[in-house]
Amino acid sequence: MSDLITDGNVKVAWVASIANITAPTVPELTAGFDWTQRLTPDGLKTDPTTADVVTSSLASQFDTNQPGRRSYAAEITFKRGSTPQEDQPYNTLVYGTAGYLVVRRGTPYATAFATGDRVEVYPVTCGEPQNVAPVANEVLKVLVSLKVTSDPATRAVVA
Repeated sequence: MSDLITDGNVKVAWVASIANITAPTVPELTAGFDWTQRLTPDGLKTDPTTADVVTSSLASQFDTNQPGRRSYAAEITFKRGSTPQEDQPYNTLVYGTAGYLVVRRGTPYATAFATGDRVEVYPVTCGEPQNVAPVANEVLKVLVSLKVTSDPATRAVVA
């Protein structure tokens, strides 16, 4: 048995347009920006939450629930760059910018997107970028809150 290692095996891309988020195409994904090397090691957050729907009644002696609405808290933290190419996330992710955050896990990040890859596609709009407080011996960082605007495809397959 072998465990999947995170280090070097996650790819994160920003894509402006995807026709079908459950089956994005290789050309759509490669037209996007691969920002994997710009994100900090802890800079990807796509945390789901599920609300509880209380199904207990006045007669209940035990609290019962069913799963309710889902939502996602998504954000990325990236390093600022000294060249326009390196600073692309900062220049692209301005308040109100809409696009798709695409995440592939379990394959080396340098491997190009390919048909059959499993990816997560989050339709998002950017919140206000936040400069992360400077810390000694660290790079300048920016955190961008991403508002998930519709149901994501967390088990999409590249067409």
